[in-house]
Amino acid sequence: MASHNPRIIITAGPTFEPIDEVRFIGNRSSGRMGLALAGESARRGWDTTLLLGPGCQSPSGGMHVLRFQTAAQLKQLMDEQWPSHDILIMAAAVSDYAPSKIIPGKQSRDSGPLTLELEATTDILAGITASSREDQTMIGFALEEAGNLRSKGHAKRAQKGVHAIVANPLDTMDSEMVEAMLLMEHDREAAPDRPMTKIEFAGWLLDQLPMIEALKQIK
Repeated sequence: MASHNPRIIITAGPTFEPIDEVRFIGNRSSGRMGLALAGESARRGWDTTLLLGPGCQSPSGGMHVLRFQTAAQLKQLMDEQWPSHDILIMAAAVSDYAPSKIIPGKQSRDSGPLTLELEATTDILAGITASSREDQTMIGFALEEAGNLRSKGHAKRAQKGVHAIVANPLDTMDSEMVEAMLLMEHDREAAPDRPMTKIEFAGWLLDQLPMIEALKQIK
């Protein structure tokens, strides 16, 4: 890792994709993992930018916090912020789909059945990696079924073009504990030797950054 304190972006929380001016499509992400990572990064004295989704309480201080609601807003923030940073940890749970049209006002149930047409959101992480510099390091998160954790995690890391990906089983979203594996380039893997709280795992993951960056140098 660079000798200077790195500039790091961490994304956290869900996206809320509006159906009308009241309702939205979202997910159960609490943002706790991303908040723990941002807190540990700031504790280490790193220049930390936290991009934080809806429904998540802002941390007390020590970092630059920018809020987003939708995947499109998060993409805009990433486009603005990423060029001036060294490391990205994409812990946000970004919706894969959003309504193609937003209904004005509030849709009434008296109108009868409601059919929504959804369209895929932009793959923010894949887009970022395609335009990144060689000296920047990118880590993603993948939420997968436990039986397919390793195979799907490695496939997603290659697909996204990131240097490492944290593969989590589905129940991590609702849990206080983390039982994840870190999948890196050249088929390298690492995992804690026990289940950890999200705060503990945040420290463990940041400790792996030198190894992730060392693997980047292998051709």
